[in-house]
Amino acid sequence: MRIKRSVTALKKRRKILKQAKGYFGAKSKLYRTAREQVMKSGQYAYVGRKLKKRNFRALWITRINAGCHQNDISYSRFIDGLKKANVTLNRKVLADMAVREPEAFAKLVEVAKKA
Repeated sequence: MRIKRSVTALKKRRKILKQAKGYFGAKSKLYRTAREQVMKSGQYAYVGRKLKKRNFRALWITRINAGCHQNDISYSRFIDGLKKANVTLNRKVLADMAVREPEAFAKLVEVAKKA
C-alpha cells in the first residue's frame, strides 16, 4: 500500500508560507518562491546576528571615545589606564556611563590617568 502525503505536504507548505508572510509579491503567495526567500532570509538573519555584536561594540567604543575626548584623553590611553588600574568594566557599561553619568565617567578617567 502506498502512502499519500497530502496532509504532511500541506502542513509543510503552510509552514513555509506562514514564515513568508509580509514578503513582497509572489514571495508570499507561491510556495516555490516563498521557500527560496525563506531560506535566503534565514541566511541573512544568521549573518545579521553575528554583525549585531560587531555593530554594538563599535557603537560603545565610539561613545567611550567621545566621553574620553571631553576629558582630554584618548580612547586607547583610557582603556590602557583602566587595565593597569585593574578596573574590569566592559565597554557596554563604560559607554552607558559616558552617556548617562558623565561625572562618574570623569572620575574613571582620573583613575586611568593616574595609572
